[in-house]
Amino acid sequence: MNIPKNFFYTKEHEWARIEGKTAYVGITDYAQASLGDITFVGLPKEKAAVKQSEYCATVESVKAASDVYAPFSGTVVSVNGALSSHPELVNQSPYEKGYFFVVSLENEAEKQNLMDAETYQRYVEGLA
Repeated sequence: MNIPKNFFYTKEHEWARIEGKTAYVGITDYAQASLGDITFVGLPKEKAAVKQSEYCATVESVKAASDVYAPFSGTVVSVNGALSSHPELVNQSPYEKGYFFVVSLENEAEKQNLMDAETYQRYVEGLA
């Protein structure tokens, strides 16, 4: 399983990659593999306020629909519009081309509530 080292993770299988005062957000390789073929991604609106651990997006697959929760509080700076016509990018490239949105960081200290790669790896192994 692919788990990038410099990301932060939630127990609900979202990831965040911090770049300066923003964070890219998506779902993990584990999540996309569990869901199967992604058929739809419902993204938040640009400039929407999101709160850590609260619902902010939806992902649907041939197997199920799942809520996506914000790993950080802040304002949505941009969304990955390519997912509207190509939701399969989440399956093909969950950590790069399949990201969901970019959020400005309101409180970087919130990363204390998230897991690093090593902790997330152990967490996922414990689910098996």
